[in-house]
Amino acid sequence: MLTVRIARWSAEHPWRAIGAWILFVAVCVGAGTFAGTKQAEFDDNPKGELATYQSIVDESGFQRPATENVLISAREGDLDTSRAMAAADDVRAEMGALSGVDSVSDAVPSPKGTAVLVNVELRGERDSAEDHVQPLLDTTAAVQDRYPDLRVEQVGGASLDKALSETLGADFQKAELISIPVTLLIMLVVFGALIAAGVPVLLAMSAVGSALGLSALVSHLIPATDNTSSMILLIGMAVGVDYSLFYIRREREERARGAGHVDAVEIAAATSGHAIVVSGVAVTVAMAGMFVVNDIVFSSIAVGTILVVLVAMIGSITVLPALLAKLGRWVDRPRVPWLWRLSMRQKSEPRFWRAVLRPSLRRPRTTLAISAGLLAALAVPAFGMTLNAPSEADLPRSIPIMQSYDRMTEAFPSTGASHQIAVRVPADQTAAARRAVDDLLDRLAADEDFAHDRPAEVTEAASGRILLVSAAIPYGGGSAEADRSLATLRTELLPATVGTVAGAEFAVSGQTAGENDFVDTMSDALLWVIGFVLLLTFLVMLWAFRAPVIALSAIGLNLLSAGAAYGVLVLVFQNTWAEGLLGFTSTGGVVAWLPVILFVTLFGLSMDYHVFVVSRIREAAANGALDTREAVAAGITRSAGVVTSAAAVMIGVFSIFATLSTIDMKQMGVGLATAILLDATLIRAVVLPALMATLGRANWWTPRWLRPRERPDARPEPKVLEPVG
Repeated sequence: MLTVRIARWSAEHPWRAIGAWILFVAVCVGAGTFAGTKQAEFDDNPKGELATYQSIVDESGFQRPATENVLISAREGDLDTSRAMAAADDVRAEMGALSGVDSVSDAVPSPKGTAVLVNVELRGERDSAEDHVQPLLDTTAAVQDRYPDLRVEQVGGASLDKALSETLGADFQKAELISIPVTLLIMLVVFGALIAAGVPVLLAMSAVGSALGLSALVSHLIPATDNTSSMILLIGMAVGVDYSLFYIRREREERARGAGHVDAVEIAAATSGHAIVVSGVAVTVAMAGMFVVNDIVFSSIAVGTILVVLVAMIGSITVLPALLAKLGRWVDRPRVPWLWRLSMRQKSEPRFWRAVLRPSLRRPRTTLAISAGLLAALAVPAFGMTLNAPSEADLPRSIPIMQSYDRMTEAFPSTGASHQIAVRVPADQTAAARRAVDDLLDRLAADEDFAHDRPAEVTEAASGRILLVSAAIPYGGGSAEADRSLATLRTELLPATVGTVAGAEFAVSGQTAGENDFVDTMSDALLWVIGFVLLLTFLVMLWAFRAPVIALSAIGLNLLSAGAAYGVLVLVFQNTWAEGLLGFTSTGGVVAWLPVILFVTLFGLSMDYHVFVVSRIREAAANGALDTREAVAAGITRSAGVVTSAAAVMIGVFSIFATLSTIDMKQMGVGLATAILLDATLIRAVVLPALMATLGRANWWTPRWLRPRERPDARPEPKVLEPVG
């Protein structure tokens, strides 16, 4: 077996294996730092109408400079207009003198006279504006110091990106700093010894660091999104620690039975190591289901999570055997007395799990109906799930620049969300196109769903064949009113004006259009992703157990836990009762990408639990258990410690993300923690044993075409049947 050969070499050459791993991690981190991360842009991977819009814009050759806005308003009471204009003159003079500024507009008062706005266009590439916006922020701060009675604040694409990068970066550091001690504490309870507890955390951290570096390199092919790093940390810590946990527990178990250090490592490699490879491949292929969506957000997350799972898997079967062989019995030092005794007790069958299993084994049909019914009831709210695309509404208003953004869009609605319209006509229709666009502008000016504090902006290409129109709306880009204005524009205004020009093409882009199209894409893709993952799960379970009933049971149980997790998300985040508890403002929906992420992650991570538990049950049945109920009791009680420990790590890490700033990370943390909690407790300890006890010998039915040519009469070797632990 390959895992045994690798483990043997690592155990016999520990310093080489350890040195090679350290070099690998250093190269990955260094290369990623040197190359940097390419972030995805709004127009990356456009589809449908957005692709048409992008094609027209690309052909036009228009340069889109980065812009910043400086808003001047009163801190309290009415605005002193003369004072505000004096501050605006200072802004115009000082920013106009900066080398990175191309032009500065005149100060514009708001329609209600509550604020003054100065628009600033930056030089250079739009994509790199965030790196050059600091001098403007310094200028704004200096003017603010001179006018303490006014509120002078800067809002723009570059300054917003900079502020969010700092906030999300702080969030990532918070999650990292909290997740490490939480995971270490759980491992200390599991092993009762500091070194044994520290090794899984160290390997998981090295896997996360390596994957972050590799994902930075890959981002130049598949651009990264804001959530990629968070997903790498979340999945990497959970999977990396679990893989090491399975391996170390089995190695300790074999040493306790009298095996030498190298022999114990080889036995762990043949059982837990093999299961780690199977689990790693299963999780990888499940995560690959996100590629089915064909969206840059999912492709980026898929790449990041696949990389961290593969790195964690490789580290667990290469450097971990070397560490265990080199440490020997030192892996159980220094011991924490009470925790050490607690960890030693886990070798015996805990009475607690016998008590938990009693209802499932005595009255399996009743227990199955009640527990499955409870999960189904919890899943019912999921049918009312509303999907929201990521937008500025998801960002916490505790960030100062988001407060500035809200004040600016209230005073100047046209500075907020807008519909970007691209029109392309044949060369002989340019005059007709101008008349049609003028008609469109008149209709926009008469429609209350569009902003009127400033007229819509029109940009015309030199050839006259392409016209771009920016139609601002007085609502948030993700609001129902914004959706209504988009529908009016697409179905009524544009067909009645530009649509009458022969050969004309037109398309609408912008935040609202992008969000609506994104949600539609998610809704269409979700069924394909579910089908892909369900088929994969069935094939993997069929290959592992050669039992179609076991494979179908795995799918049914995973669907129950996923549905219940969806229901919890709806109950928590589409309502307001948990806002104070979790520190968020409800947007009335669930972020559109989360159901796909939750589904593939749950199916991937729960695979090792299910395979481990069912393998122990099958082993007990093959080793002489009188009936299925006895085998279920033996298998689950013997595996409960490892499954509970692994689940505790995942739940601990996932729960940390529920404390972060952005609502999408909160939803992901709550969803995954809920799913794993249900999966490791109610599913594995109640529903699964009740189901298997009800089915009896039918669990192991194998069709003729799946049976091996020669079925040995001897009892199966536990080391072969036992995939983990």
